Amino acid sequence: MRVEERTSTESVRRGRERYVPRGVATTDLVVTRAWGARIWDADGNEYIDFAGGIACQNLGHGSAAVVRAVHEQVDRYLHQCFMVGMYEPYVAVAERLDELWPGDATTKSLLLNSGAEAIENAVKIARAATGRSGVVVFDRAFHGRTNLTMAMTSKLVYKQGFGPLAPDVYRAPAPYPYRGVSTDDALHGLELLFKQDVDPNDVACLVLEPVQGEGGFIPMTAEFVQALRELCTRHGIVYVDDEVQAGCGRTGTVWAIERFEIEPDLIVSGKTLGGGLPLAAVTGRAELMDAPHPGGLGGTFGGNPVACAAALAVLDELSAPGFRERAEQIAAVLRTKLDELAAKHASVGEVRGLGAMLALELAEQSGDAARAVTTAARERGLVLLSCGLYGNVIRLLPPLSATDEELERGLAILDDALGDAGSG
Repeated sequence: MRVEERTSTESVRRGRERYVPRGVATTDLVVTRAWGARIWDADGNEYIDFAGGIACQNLGHGSAAVVRAVHEQVDRYLHQCFMVGMYEPYVAVAERLDELWPGDATTKSLLLNSGAEAIENAVKIARAATGRSGVVVFDRAFHGRTNLTMAMTSKLVYKQGFGPLAPDVYRAPAPYPYRGVSTDDALHGLELLFKQDVDPNDVACLVLEPVQGEGGFIPMTAEFVQALRELCTRHGIVYVDDEVQAGCGRTGTVWAIERFEIEPDLIVSGKTLGGGLPLAAVTGRAELMDAPHPGGLGGTFGGNPVACAAALAVLDELSAPGFRERAEQIAAVLRTKLDELAAKHASVGEVRGLGAMLALELAEQSGDAARAVTTAARERGLVLLSCGLYGNVIRLLPPLSATDEELERGLAILDDALGDAGSG
């Protein structure tokens, strides 16, 4: 039976209940079509998309360049496995990532399927390069749902009941000014960690999101990032920059770390990198990337040629003239309106973010109010996501190809949804 013959809201919901495990959390939305900054459900309703499949559509749904590249590659071959027969798209993506590296280092890249897999491999590479085992992560971090990345992630719902988790993972504070954690507080916490829990000379890598994603869209301070870079250099620790959500143009620059004026040792990318197809990468200094022995890295589908073709189109778009300027225009529109909403709605505690990666934190540390807002928004035609340790942050991830009219329409719905939730 063809998909279009089966697609109705109720049939998909029934099928989801019958055939998909409850551990996969979903909304009631059933999508049948998407284009640009809009999606349509099985009943023909249109929505403005401020979620992008969780930051996977920074260029918008159905980007012409990405679709064209995918069609051209599909006509050649779908899969080879790079370890069996090398192919040009994999090498071309690695070359393009080298060209876009935010620094002077000569780099190499490993291509994988997901952000979590890429984080795991970044840790493997750091351990092989340093001969150490320790991993330092931070409060409110999200790095994935595999065993190691669950240990690295800082939210109970993602790891409760799945232990024992990987050892040698240590957690330190990160700046969170709105909730009273300053840069100095965070650095003092890291100093304490190195005094009481792990010797820095036993740490292979430090892994940090430049803007914490699932943790609440909390941008790190430049002083904190620069201090970590100095600390890593001093102790021979590999600095891993997790750009899975903040990268690929989300903040305006190709990599968010570019805004902090430091050069990491490894960058992990994913989500938008594949243009909607599963693709992630670990890119880093060549001597680090070459540390694992032959056979120590790889995977059957890592760097799939169709996903690589899409990624080449994505990276070209992200580095094209005018992309950053439009992203910054969108950031200005969003920030201005969000500041107005914060002044208007007492439930909003803070507006924050970096570039066009912006969010509202609701003052009450409970997910109920944010859930009410996202539900009300969806009922009015806007798809939004919440995040944060308490689920009380509303994050905005509109495509950076959205028109001013689409942005204004979405923000007006958010305004109404905040009002609905506040009066409910």
